[in-house]
Amino acid sequence: MKRESLWKRGLLAASLTAAFALSAGPALAAGALNADADEILRAMSKHLAGLKAFSVSADISNEIITTEGQKLQFNARSDLLIDRPSRFHATRQGRFADAVMTYDGAKLSLHGKNLNAYVQKDMKGSIDDAIRAIEQGTGLTLPGADLLLSDSYAALTSSVVSSGYYGRAFVGGVETHHLGFRTPKVDWQIWVKAGNEPLPMKYVITTKWMTGAPQYSVQLSNWNTKPVITPATFKFVPPKGAVSVEVLPVDETGEIMDKQEGK
Repeated sequence: MKRESLWKRGLLAASLTAAFALSAGPALAAGALNADADEILRAMSKHLAGLKAFSVSADISNEIITTEGQKLQFNARSDLLIDRPSRFHATRQGRFADAVMTYDGAKLSLHGKNLNAYVQKDMKGSIDDAIRAIEQGTGLTLPGADLLLSDSYAALTSSVVSSGYYGRAFVGGVETHHLGFRTPKVDWQIWVKAGNEPLPMKYVITTKWMTGAPQYSVQLSNWNTKPVITPATFKFVPPKGAVSVEVLPVDETGEIMDKQEGK
């Protein structure tokens, strides 16, 4: 009994110590930028920018708050193939949507498979240009889009007012560094693979001033930094019977509405 009591007190003391460290430690001091968090984030951004090509899978969770105050989480799956500086292929499967986005450096295409309708725009530029065009023109975002930009560090830290390093944790069985950042409107966290391959493994954004503080999260897996690339992958050929449209509608969760709700 005495050994069990000491063991329980030890667990309690460890829990209290951890809680105190997270609530009162210097990493959360107002306006403080944590050097460790900054160094790891810079290393991640540099590593990603240095990858000529990669593929990755993303499990996406997007929370919304209903007018009745209920929090609902909607989930989607995406697979991405990036070939810098100007080609990508992405699939997205959500509640109703089954969509493909492609960019070959000259044409940006978005195909809603269930409707068999597509949007296609002439656009020369980089992956950064294509991501901005998708966001501005459709309201859609590629999962973890900030991580895909040529300078993800600049995009991620543009409004950061404080940051913290919260130790090591495991995401999908991978040991990671846990970093947290604060901006005036949102808080965000990122888990970066430990070791000499600092890849992002999880990314969470919290809209802190909205009722219920809904979160958007992306968990990344199946990283391949030497994917097999064929030029045809980035060329969109409309399937038989596909209809060209000006826009594909997007719902409040950021999903393409290419299938009627409830059908």
